[in-house]
Amino acid sequence: MMAGMTGEETRTAMSPPIRSSAQDAELQPPATRAWMTRVVIIGIVLTALNLRPAITSLGALLEEVRDGLGMSGSFAGLLTSVPPLCFAVFGVMAPRLARRFGPAAVVCAGMVAIAAGLAIRPFAGNTAGFLVASALALMGIAVSNVLMPVIVKRWFPDRVGSMTGLYSMALALGTAAAAAVTVPMTRALGGSWHAGLAVWAGLAAVAVLPWIPLVRARDTALSRDAASTPASAHGVPSASAAGQEPSALRITRSRTAWALAVFFGLQATAAYITMGWMAQIFRDAGVPAGTAGLLLAVTMVMGVPLAFVIPRLATRLPHQGPIVVALGICGLVGYAGLYLAPAGGAWAWALLLGIANCAFPLALTMVGMRARTGAGVAQLSAFAQSTGYLISIPGPLLVGVLYQHSGGWGLPIALMAGLMIPQIVVGILAGRDRTVEDEAARRR
Repeated sequence: MMAGMTGEETRTAMSPPIRSSAQDAELQPPATRAWMTRVVIIGIVLTALNLRPAITSLGALLEEVRDGLGMSGSFAGLLTSVPPLCFAVFGVMAPRLARRFGPAAVVCAGMVAIAAGLAIRPFAGNTAGFLVASALALMGIAVSNVLMPVIVKRWFPDRVGSMTGLYSMALALGTAAAAAVTVPMTRALGGSWHAGLAVWAGLAAVAVLPWIPLVRARDTALSRDAASTPASAHGVPSASAAGQEPSALRITRSRTAWALAVFFGLQATAAYITMGWMAQIFRDAGVPAGTAGLLLAVTMVMGVPLAFVIPRLATRLPHQGPIVVALGICGLVGYAGLYLAPAGGAWAWALLLGIANCAFPLALTMVGMRARTGAGVAQLSAFAQSTGYLISIPGPLLVGVLYQHSGGWGLPIALMAGLMIPQIVVGILAGRDRTVEDEAARRR
């Protein structure tokens, strides 16, 4: 993987800089720039709302989907491992696609892919088709995952904490909404899990709309710029002059980048096990299906307020380690309760695990803080997320295998709790006040 990353970095360094959407906005009158900024905010929020319903809606109906498609427990575990696999494979492509087509165009295409995949997969008719359609939707999610911190850094460099908080809050809201309403909405639509899953394609289709004018604005600006004097001649900084596209970093030489990647991978492991299996854990403990979906929603909805607070708090601290430790302790207590009294204390455990899952917005915030430039953030985001999601792939699958062969949830829950310890350790390392540019330069 390191060799492949180095090759990618070499190609990046040799490719000409591509103007970002934010730099195109500099060529516009002030009123137009303000309008585009508002459109970007709307696009960020709608995109974030669509980055998890494909996963949590499936988690809420996993038992119905398993029965409908004839899946075994092990295959269902494989299905819950597909999201991190797709995020790892397709996420690493995002920076290169963004340089070629622009971040707004790639995110727009990502929303189209999500809408298409979610509309197709319930009606594919077999497990292979279901997996392929799911992969299409997850591909769109993967590139958008990576590019959201990049767009925030470029459009709002002085508001990274607050905009990351807004994006994370919208992501948590979409996650929770899908977990909470999928089961009752399925019943309202006649009880068919096909309709209950397909309806989320409509939300993704709406998210395409705000990116269209941004893509058109970029294309217009590039065409006008190609036919006239370079923008730098008029006092407007070009991509290279603005310092947004320096030579590619040797990101694999940064210890902070590796610590952040492992932290991202372990928190993603916990998140996808939670989204894929928590509702089933509660159902097996005797909790009704509708209530189990609400418990999953409680876990997800905790990210709505905390995803806004944690990034703002993180940007004000020189070291984010204390936040990492606090979230980890909540996770350990939640897993202990899930093991000892899954039904009796269900609401408390859902609440604590929801707090622990807020390691995700913290990881996104640290991506923005551990690099100085937009280009550095793009490389760090792609490396941390792709490597992290690779690390997270075995977790949900292993939970499914342990559950099927042990006949209970004791071993899977012990695995979840055990992984929380290294997550705390690498999170403390990733939270140190340093940048990947400095580390990569020192190790050349």
